[in-house]
Amino acid sequence: MSTAAGAAFANTGLTVLSDEEEQFRMAVREFAEGEVRHKVEAMEHASKLDPDIIRQCFELGLMAIETPEEYSGAGSSIFNAIVAIEELARVDASVSVFVDVHNTLVTNAFLRWASDDQKKKYLTQMATGKVGAYALSEAGSGSDAFALKTRAVDNGDHYSLTGQKLWITNGNEAEIFLLFATIDPDAGYKGITAFIVEKGFEGFSVGKKEDKLGIRASSTTELILDNCKVPKENVLGEVGKGYKVSIETLNEGRIGIAAQMLGIAQGAYEAALKYTAEREQFGSTLNSFQAVQFQLAEMAVEIEATRLLVYNAARLKDSGKTFVKEAAIAKLYSSRCAERVSSKAIELYGGYGFVKDYPVEKFWRDSKIGAIYEGTSNMQLQTIAKLITSGK
Repeated sequence: MSTAAGAAFANTGLTVLSDEEEQFRMAVREFAEGEVRHKVEAMEHASKLDPDIIRQCFELGLMAIETPEEYSGAGSSIFNAIVAIEELARVDASVSVFVDVHNTLVTNAFLRWASDDQKKKYLTQMATGKVGAYALSEAGSGSDAFALKTRAVDNGDHYSLTGQKLWITNGNEAEIFLLFATIDPDAGYKGITAFIVEKGFEGFSVGKKEDKLGIRASSTTELILDNCKVPKENVLGEVGKGYKVSIETLNEGRIGIAAQMLGIAQGAYEAALKYTAEREQFGSTLNSFQAVQFQLAEMAVEIEATRLLVYNAARLKDSGKTFVKEAAIAKLYSSRCAERVSSKAIELYGGYGFVKDYPVEKFWRDSKIGAIYEGTSNMQLQTIAKLITSGK
């Protein structure tokens, strides 16, 4: 899609897609339906992504949507990345967040902050086969992200990193980590620096994988740094400016999480729609009762409102306009929508909705993380409140 077209769409705020975007959506949906859906249950039970799915994500270009063609990427837009995340989450949120973090956090940070040499080396690798992960959180730094304790010591030609990271998505699959540490604990956020850490670096290891409520096939791990040796040229951006890298990257990442929640809501809604059309009670299908029809209508309204918010935030980002407030609103609302819609889907299924033989209980479990990661709902409210009271 051209820049002019993107700007035009941004001004409308509509969910309308260009022909190219619609073709892309259908291509991702074909992959999700044809390759992912029949593996969801097995991946859920194994708590691990299928290696063939990972390979196909690279082969289809889903891991390099915004990456320029000169680095083996598609050279496309954040909007198309959002569409891909949505469509994957409609079938499986674990595959969706795998693609999401790689694109909207790691790749996005490289596109904005990496040197030409770093882009040539790492963007090309991440476009063709190496998974990226984003390592900010620690045991004592959740919403207070810059209270991190991981220390980076300058040793002349390299930095030595020591500390522990928690809740790292793609931790088991990743080979390239965007990792944040402080060069000066007394400097507060001004000491935070972003480092590019490769899995094979001396002193780096992946710790335990968390046993989670939802998105179970997505690996969430700890990272252990024991005097991990990182070359000086692997600083991303400027020394002491990691807080800026983090904040600006997470702003785009929130649109990705919002798209994931949108996809979860859509998947749960479609499952409920199909079930109520087939299930009979009192001699009629469930969807013939007005009470059920109204519940389905409420679900549809919430999903469409969410889609407008998510797409608008992505359009604003693509058109180069301010989008921080819109991203926070989309992330907040979409997480609520996903949880409400998936919960209602369980109720419409009745007893069947409460057992794992049917899909809707998984949609609900997967939805819960939306109010927590990449900024809790309270943090989104804080961001929104700050911006609206300051007149922005």
